Amino acid sequence: MSDLLKKGFHLGLGAAISGKERFEKMVNEMVKSGEISPSQAKTMVNNWMSTWISKGETKDKEWNEQAKVKFQDQMKELGFVSKEEYEKLEARVQKLENLYGHE
Repeated sequence: MSDLLKKGFHLGLGAAISGKERFEKMVNEMVKSGEISPSQAKTMVNNWMSTWISKGETKDKEWNEQAKVKFQDQMKELGFVSKEEYEKLEARVQKLENLYGHE
């Protein structure tokens, strides 16, 4: 993992933890003041966490797909063929060998 990527990851993780702590503090204050019950507070925190986890998983999938596309582009640029392209060529060669015999 590159240094810049690590720093970005740690920054995002720190922001998420800080946000979670602030949210929990706000919810606890609402419980203390009687605005919501402890069970409502628990539900709010769980819903908030589920939303953040879902967003994180979505972003992770996006980044993985982007990395995959970049990698494939770089491999093509270097002259490599994809597995699919290789298999198509292999099938064509096999077909030609069957038609004309092979050595």
